[in-house]
Amino acid sequence: MLRALILKRSHPSSLHHHHHLLKPLTSSAATTSRRPFCTTTTTPTPTPTPIASSTTSELRKYLGYTALVLFCGVATYYSFPFPENAKHKKAQFFRYAPLPDDLHTVSNWSGTHEVQTRVFHQPENLQQLENVVKEAHKAKTRIRPVGSGLSPNGIGLSRAGMVNLALMDKVLEVDKGKKTVRVEAGIRVQQLVDGIKDSGLTLQNFASIREQQIGGIVQVGAHGTGARLPPIDEQVISMKLVTPAKGTIEVSKEKDPELFYLARCGLGALGVVAEVTIQCVERQELVEHTTVSKVKEIKKNHKKLLSENKHVKYLHIPYTDTVVVVTCNPVSKWRGPPKFTPKYSSDEAIQHVRDLYKESLQKYRKITTESPDSNEPDINELSFTELRDKLLAMDPLNKDYVIKINQAEAEFWRKSEGYRVGWSDEILGFDCGGQQWVSETCFPAGTLAKPSMKDLEFIEDLKQLIEKQDIPAPAPIEQRWTARSKSPMSPASSSGEDDIFSWVGIIMYLPTMDARQRKEITEEFFHYRHLTQSRLWDRYSAYEHWAKIEVPKDKEELAALQARLRKRFPVDAYNKARRELDPNKILSNNKLEKLFPSSDIV
Repeated sequence: MLRALILKRSHPSSLHHHHHLLKPLTSSAATTSRRPFCTTTTTPTPTPTPIASSTTSELRKYLGYTALVLFCGVATYYSFPFPENAKHKKAQFFRYAPLPDDLHTVSNWSGTHEVQTRVFHQPENLQQLENVVKEAHKAKTRIRPVGSGLSPNGIGLSRAGMVNLALMDKVLEVDKGKKTVRVEAGIRVQQLVDGIKDSGLTLQNFASIREQQIGGIVQVGAHGTGARLPPIDEQVISMKLVTPAKGTIEVSKEKDPELFYLARCGLGALGVVAEVTIQCVERQELVEHTTVSKVKEIKKNHKKLLSENKHVKYLHIPYTDTVVVVTCNPVSKWRGPPKFTPKYSSDEAIQHVRDLYKESLQKYRKITTESPDSNEPDINELSFTELRDKLLAMDPLNKDYVIKINQAEAEFWRKSEGYRVGWSDEILGFDCGGQQWVSETCFPAGTLAKPSMKDLEFIEDLKQLIEKQDIPAPAPIEQRWTARSKSPMSPASSSGEDDIFSWVGIIMYLPTMDARQRKEITEEFFHYRHLTQSRLWDRYSAYEHWAKIEVPKDKEELAALQARLRKRFPVDAYNKARRELDPNKILSNNKLEKLFPSSDIV
């Protein structure tokens, strides 16, 4: 028994060695020597009687059954969560042996996608990157480019191997006259902004957060907000790509423009972006103005809000008529920043949320404010988004409870109306909250001169769908706008120079690390997302953000998604460029292969 176990777990080479040792045992020898560890014994073992053999066999069988039942009982006890009233025992999971030292676990920020790999390259300069790509191409081993891991769908992850440019993060050249900057692609947005601010420059627009690597934020077609401002890939005026088949190449509007526009939003599959030259703007202070409005008022003022503000976004609160309007514009050189005294202090604006938290604690955890749980944080130290996460963690899929939290959020924004002044990189950020599932779609909304109003119709249909289907949808539904992009793989790509696009994100937070609760939230989110997909996407020609698109497991749904992507994007041209630049698909991963299968597979 022991010998068989050793052989089963051995390395293939060891298996071969063990078989060699056993080879001299002929069939006759095996008959007289059934016990390999006792080969020195020459006296034959007496043959037991059939009755004794049968009794021993039965005894062993029932002992085995008993052990199996006991093991299953213990495993069940320690593996499954207990009901809330069974607080003497917390849910646990099986503990596995430690991972090997050379095995890297890489997950995205939300913890929704994770891979383990033994291949994770972090070159420090261009030459090292070129060597990594060259060797991988020669060996036909994958090294998927991955940035900061902030994409909700984990588009940069690959079990087969990854290459990360976090150590290639330098500002290489600043041209104040042309207002351009050349950087290594591993530099984070905040690093870049800090590195060029002394030159009086900054980026034209920003996404919600600042931790993305420049290479990643460009490749997935990320965006900020402002109907006159394009997605971030439009700020790129040239790139240096390290390709498996053609080595290091530079592309721009002047050098191979067709490949340049295709590769700007290339999803990391046309080459590892090593350097990027970006068109910047003068650094300036912005005035952020937050107001709370109603849907009827928004419809009346929508065109004006889009055309008269450099940056504008709406935060829609499900199950309410509340729309939070946030606009940002340069500080007037003549009037200066506005003089405004807020009606409520920051403590007063959030106090009712703290009260709801205390009330919820009493209901869900059966404790009173006179005898608080010693593990509970000081709620006076928590921000609004932190409080929202803690509130949702108590009962995240209870629609009535979620509505109560949404109403508290609407009241928070009403009490937070006012102005804020700061540099653009400080003002344009947005606290998105904790870990979350998110689906964001982009669709045409007319032109700046003549908005189609489809953007507001989309939201109206979405909110009606939420209410009709009793979806426990938390706030906010974030709506932003951009101008068009000339990158054909951008969700906002268009040949119409004046076209504008609306981006709408739906969300469900993952405010707990409890595996069962996260699983339930995940299932509810995908039900929510599926409803929006089946009822709204085709009607509004909406396509998901590349960093948020999820690949369906169902074969028919996957085939439908592939066909849908072909209608919107130049998939054949994209795949052709991939074959020319990366014939062995070392920069790809399973997600890309499923989204963009080769023509013969389709």
